[in-house]
Amino acid sequence: MNSEAKISTLEGRRHIIALIAIGIGVVVIAILHLLLAPSHAAAMILGHGGQSPYPLTVQNIMWIAFFGALGEVYVRYVTATAESSQLHQKYLPEDDTTVLQADDLKEIYRNVRNSPGARKCFLPRLIERCILQFQTSSSIDQSASLLNTSVEMFVHEIDLRYNMLRYLTWLMPTLGFIGTVIGIGLALSYAGEPGRMQDPTLLTTVTSRLAVSFDATFLALVMTGIVLLFQNIVQSKEEHALNLAAQYCLDNLINRLYVVK
Repeated sequence: MNSEAKISTLEGRRHIIALIAIGIGVVVIAILHLLLAPSHAAAMILGHGGQSPYPLTVQNIMWIAFFGALGEVYVRYVTATAESSQLHQKYLPEDDTTVLQADDLKEIYRNVRNSPGARKCFLPRLIERCILQFQTSSSIDQSASLLNTSVEMFVHEIDLRYNMLRYLTWLMPTLGFIGTVIGIGLALSYAGEPGRMQDPTLLTTVTSRLAVSFDATFLALVMTGIVLLFQNIVQSKEEHALNLAAQYCLDNLINRLYVVK
């Protein structure tokens, strides 16, 4: 499958990939429920001393958000890989001697325009814009300026692609803090019930419930750390692909242009 087909398929199936990721999260929750000891299950999936209506616990919602974020990371990773593969398509001459004039650009433009990644990937879009600008103005400076402007726009485009992922990485620790606050409230409510002060197990029970509550925040922070690690790796890969595309255009197109006087 070519680069444009990969990106188009992913963009069209993002919701399906998200549902698959959420389904995997549900399976993981079920496995944890079966395998974990009760004390560990309370911290990982059951929540607040078992008093939240399972399976609608804060911990389970965090797991769903976690796997949803991993699904989004997968989409971005495949897109970044497709962008990187464009550098091997040999759109432009890469030797040390070729000089490009206006007539030479027609065939290059035609090949780029008909390439698999013409409408989706950064590199062919950059080449198209620079060639059109040069054909229109016969100005190397204007073509170079358009290249810089286009790269800045594509950086913003990459940033917009990560909006959902940023939201999910914000949501997970927020859910963790909410779970902790709810758990503390439930523990204090339990301790304040009539007759509880005479219960010799009161301290043990309350501290156990508080421990589960704080575990919610710990679990959320661990999940967020994992997702942020993958996000930074993939975003760096995508931005690096754009930088290489811009450098490729500069070295093999802009610096080779020649205006016949």
